Amino acid sequence: MSTMTVEALGAAADAVERHLGELVEERVASRLFAQDATLWGPEAEEEASIRLAWVGLARTSRPLVGEIAALREQLRERGVTRIVLCGMGGSSLAPEVICATQGVPLVVLDSSDPDMVRAALEEDVAATAVVVSSKSGSTLETDSQRRAFVQAFTDAGIDPTERIVVVTDPGSPLDERSRAEGYRVVNADPHVGGRYSALTAFGLVPSGLAGADIAALLDEAEEVVDLLSDDDRGNPGLRLGAALGGTEPLRDKLVFTDQGSGIVGLADWAEQLIAESTGKQGTGVLPVVAPSDADPFAGLADAGDCTVVAFTADPDTDLLADDGPDEGTASPTSPAAGSQVNVAGPLGAQFLLWEVATAVAGRLLGINPFDQPDVESAKKAAREIMEQGAPEGDDPLAVDGAVEIRAGSWLPAGTSTVAEAVDALLGRLDPASGYLAVMVYLDRLRHADLAAVQAPLVQRTGRPVTFGWGPRFLHSTGQYHKGGPAQGVYLQVTGAPVSDLPVPGQDFTFGQVIAAQAAGDAAVLADAGRPVLRLHLTDQARGLEQLRAVLAR
Repeated sequence: MSTMTVEALGAAADAVERHLGELVEERVASRLFAQDATLWGPEAEEEASIRLAWVGLARTSRPLVGEIAALREQLRERGVTRIVLCGMGGSSLAPEVICATQGVPLVVLDSSDPDMVRAALEEDVAATAVVVSSKSGSTLETDSQRRAFVQAFTDAGIDPTERIVVVTDPGSPLDERSRAEGYRVVNADPHVGGRYSALTAFGLVPSGLAGADIAALLDEAEEVVDLLSDDDRGNPGLRLGAALGGTEPLRDKLVFTDQGSGIVGLADWAEQLIAESTGKQGTGVLPVVAPSDADPFAGLADAGDCTVVAFTADPDTDLLADDGPDEGTASPTSPAAGSQVNVAGPLGAQFLLWEVATAVAGRLLGINPFDQPDVESAKKAAREIMEQGAPEGDDPLAVDGAVEIRAGSWLPAGTSTVAEAVDALLGRLDPASGYLAVMVYLDRLRHADLAAVQAPLVQRTGRPVTFGWGPRFLHSTGQYHKGGPAQGVYLQVTGAPVSDLPVPGQDFTFGQVIAAQAAGDAAVLADAGRPVLRLHLTDQARGLEQLRAVLAR
């Protein structure tokens, strides 16, 4: 039997005590697992009625295990040793966690950056198979990536229908076109939303083809179904949901830290689930994924708007032991922390736990946890820019070395350097409730070390700092940035690609796609009254050197 525990401390414990009796009395857990769409009010009922099948996936996804094993063997006989996943948001985050945790290699291509796409295309095509995942079947990035791989296989003399596996909802445009063209298609459950799809074909097909033990993952989830569906005060899903959405006043920043859980990247998956599910109607909970070695994040445990979540390995560890930091400081595992939750359990169980907790938090927050209106608004803005070009007035306000500076009217006149512009942006940060979002539209693999600026920015501001790679984050925190409370300031980084890459069969390039996505994101944020500083690197190497010097000081 898998062991799963949720231990709340401080304000989080108060929230559990405040709401747990009501959640049990109203049978929220059993009603959720009975797929009761009325749990979130009349306005959410229509959407919820077609989005709750995830509660039963531990059992309903079982037939996929054999199907995926047979397909993997078929690909292996064709010489395939490398699996590439083309997908965005919920289509890529869960497989990334599953494979990283099990030590299985999987190439995740969730970007429209031309340099990142080219690198994925050029590496060992002869031994590559590709999973193309899109729930809607119309995701721009994924369709562009699919076209690029079809071209790459064709150029290499390989039949693309023997190397590309499509995962999509039944009846989607991608489903119908792929079947007509002779591709292998695996349909996902259409009654599961993208960010709740870890245990559907979206999570299991690429993971299983890469070599992950997906049967064990489903076992871990199935072992906690009875626990999570029980109307009992010990239900960890109810307890975690109350801690997330029930603090008073609401602690709307959730700082994730890993303390040896053995699960790689769970916070990145939970980030999308929580941000996209709760960040709307001016409320929500903002996940902040802390680097494992970032001491400044520990100090956020005392901030009045933060709860720290510690992923732990051993549920029997005495997390209240006073053997932590020096006197006068707080850490995520010290009793001095103002609000914290310690969570332990295997990956399959954690997928289901966090989905239940997020649905419960949505009920407490009074929002629909299954829609994402502001993700759609950013997509629409990007499409309009692709069709019509950048809007007037988008010229740089100043150029400093290899960096062009763009911003709205909030930037003081006369600002001429990157350092001055960043200082001005941080000057608009509310010291009690604000947060900084760093949003980088570059190759997230080649420039992964840029994420190191996150910790010094926390130290510099004393506030939560999120770091997101675009367009990946648009499918997660991007919803919260636009639909959540107006507390953030936003630093967007874009760059001229080393070399652009055409999208086969289209009249645009990957560089134009990512540029439009960045511009559309900034436009929607600005229209919502959020201060956005845009820094465009005209030369990536020199521009990044400038940027690191300013942000890491």
